[in-house]
Amino acid sequence: MSTRKNIHTGAPWESIAGYCRAVRVGPHVAVSGTAPVGEDGEVVAPGDAYLQAKCCIEIIRKALRDAGAELKDVVRTRMFVTDISQWSAVAKAHSEAFGEAPPATTMVEVSQLIDPAMLVEIEADAIVEES
Repeated sequence: MSTRKNIHTGAPWESIAGYCRAVRVGPHVAVSGTAPVGEDGEVVAPGDAYLQAKCCIEIIRKALRDAGAELKDVVRTRMFVTDISQWSAVAKAHSEAFGEAPPATTMVEVSQLIDPAMLVEIEADAIVEES
């Protein structure tokens, strides 16, 4: 039987919405939708989809490490953008992070995210290879 490990960041939304940043069960790690929010609780780089995507990926990287995984273990990402015309900026950040081991991915436009200053939210699934 696999053990479940919840990865919490302490963000106020975790207790409000009843979720955690990531969950690991066996070799599987699921990282929640990750928005570009800095440690100060403010949206990072308003108006800049590239920097926001980079921020999301860095938060994902930390959650993966806390779960015993790395970006190279990611097999699937989902990118939610509020303006699909900015897809190339988000794609550039994604490619820079995952270019060596590209995951399956999806990018879709959504009408809005929880804060109007957020342009992108990213979630990821990883499988950690057994050693």
